[in-house]
Amino acid sequence: MIMTDVGPPIRVMLADDQKLVRAGFRSILDGEDDITVVAEAGDGAEAVRIAAQTRPDVVLMDVRMPVLDGLEATRRIVADPRLSDVRVVILTTFDLDDYVYTALKVGASGFLVKDTDPIELIHGVRVTARGDALLAPSVTRRLIAEFATRIKLPPPARDLEQLTEREREVMTLVAGGLSNDEIAARLVVSPATAKTHVSRVLTKLGARDRAQLVVLAYESGMVRPGWLG
Repeated sequence: MIMTDVGPPIRVMLADDQKLVRAGFRSILDGEDDITVVAEAGDGAEAVRIAAQTRPDVVLMDVRMPVLDGLEATRRIVADPRLSDVRVVILTTFDLDDYVYTALKVGASGFLVKDTDPIELIHGVRVTARGDALLAPSVTRRLIAEFATRIKLPPPARDLEQLTEREREVMTLVAGGLSNDEIAARLVVSPATAKTHVSRVLTKLGARDRAQLVVLAYESGMVRPGWLG
């Protein structure tokens, strides 16, 4: 076990209809000093209700949930102003890729493949809790690029016009899945300055988190598939 940060542990809720999956994730996450599983849910409606009761930092949400599917459960959690600090990570499999783009649009902060390595699961929970970067950015970027080609791109949103040239550059790098430290290195600025730029873009565009910036970057035409490598 490695303690990465000083402070209260990251509170996680597991939402999956398979008890064995939840037990496996709980075993992995509870083995870390800085993470604790505070609740579990076996269906989407229960996940929404328990999230409102426990207010976890991160919800790991299976996209396929009985009673209420994971996408609708995510939408309801994100739309609840009382849960503005809750981040939802969608659990998916590669045969469900179509759902990932929709999940990001409704407010999910990222996704993990259900058979991900324990190290990636732990890392994903940590970076999501601190709102630093998308999960599995290279895969996320490819998925969004693929599904962005299936939609008709609207004219650039007026809100984008209020961004400075540097802020637009930063948004493009966010769309590439870069963390604040990576953006800082690319632009030759301090991590604090990069973080400030990202925060300003989020505020100006009224975006919940970096995941929504990625979706907006593609849908507005600011970034097109293939531009980011």
